[in-house]
Amino acid sequence: MKKNTLTKIKILYEDKDFLVIDKPSGISVHPDGRTKEKTITDWFIKKYPRSKNVGEPMGEIFRPGIVHRLDKGTSGVLVLVKNQKAHQFLKNQFQNKEVRKVYNAIVSGFVKNERGIINKPIGRSPSDFRRRLAGRGARGELREAVTEYRVLKHFNVLSNKFTFLEVRPKTGRTHQIRVHMKFLNHPVACDSLYDLKGFCPKQIVRLALHAKSIEFKNLKGETIKVESPLPKEFLRIIK
Repeated sequence: MKKNTLTKIKILYEDKDFLVIDKPSGISVHPDGRTKEKTITDWFIKKYPRSKNVGEPMGEIFRPGIVHRLDKGTSGVLVLVKNQKAHQFLKNQFQNKEVRKVYNAIVSGFVKNERGIINKPIGRSPSDFRRRLAGRGARGELREAVTEYRVLKHFNVLSNKFTFLEVRPKTGRTHQIRVHMKFLNHPVACDSLYDLKGFCPKQIVRLALHAKSIEFKNLKGETIKVESPLPKEFLRIIK
């Protein structure tokens, strides 16, 4: 992550309760307790100091303004909340599966079916505490996970095949899209955790996963839909 990344965060939508930003790839949403890297929550507290106590602890980590998260390598739309009422309101929408999210992903290989639904519970990997696993071998509590996808384009880079997808997760499990695409044997391109031996095009120096849009309701019950433009490195490779 470049030192000036936090100063370049773009605000896509804002009102008195909610803030939607365009999260850059390469920055964590909140601290993990292991590193001292600056995170989205650091930026949020600095910009909105009155909201520094909004949220709830996750174990020993307090995450001000955070209701949902994106993986460090994932870019795109991220909603933050400015007050406790908005926090609970958005949290309830996520728990009731009322929030609609759309992602774009570049995955390895040609995905055969034009559309598909992956309905496979996700648990922990028995070999790596950082990884999650769908299907045989998953350990611990297996949590429901459903992901819909649609093929947008097939393309080649040198002799390597790739597919550009629109992905709609119906649940919000850790690494869900990455784990489900790995389960299909079409891992997300340039994924250093789930595709160690895969070919990573030189045009992409990051995880090829982008949160394109999110749709939720504000405190008045009005629908808010916010979109993030496709990253330039994606546009270059799929053209």
